[in-house]
Amino acid sequence: MRIRQYEAKDEQGWVRCRVLAFLDTAYFDNVLREKEHYANPAIELVAEKDGGIVGLLDIELDRADAPVCSPGSGLGGMIWHLAVHPDEQGQGIGSALLQEAERLAREFQICRFQAWTRDDPRVNAWYIARGFEQKEAYLHVYAEGDECSHLLLGRKAGLYPVACFAHYVGEDWDRIKSMFQRVHECRMYEYQFDK
Repeated sequence: MRIRQYEAKDEQGWVRCRVLAFLDTAYFDNVLREKEHYANPAIELVAEKDGGIVGLLDIELDRADAPVCSPGSGLGGMIWHLAVHPDEQGQGIGSALLQEAERLAREFQICRFQAWTRDDPRVNAWYIARGFEQKEAYLHVYAEGDECSHLLLGRKAGLYPVACFAHYVGEDWDRIKSMFQRVHECRMYEYQFDK
């Protein structure tokens, strides 16, 4: 296995790896059909094994005039995508990608990473084990059918929502969780580099 910079020829392998890695997480329906591109400079890495993509990490970097991270101490990098193919998980690929990204980020005077993730115990434990600390959280609310009426103030003539997605940033999480079948806590973690 080797870690290297992402290249345009990797796109299909990148997409497949991400889709398969996300299937057994709370982001199972967050399917991308092509790789994202970033306005700011970015660190885009892949882990390659036997000619295939088995891991990936995309981090968009803060610029003083164009931040992507929540305010904090120094410039940061937002982890937009981190995935390891299910057949390769638990072998240190994610950690190796993160370590290489930190090395590269220091060259841009980046001193911290942030990542938003949902309430998957395995994923959250991975971030915490690597020194990330939870800083913020809110709820992702999915509504279907009649549940959508809780999210809408009124229906437009002829428009009947059958599925809705919303962010809840209030404090009454128990009430929201009791109203909808699918609610995920979305957590922001931050990792401050050692000096």
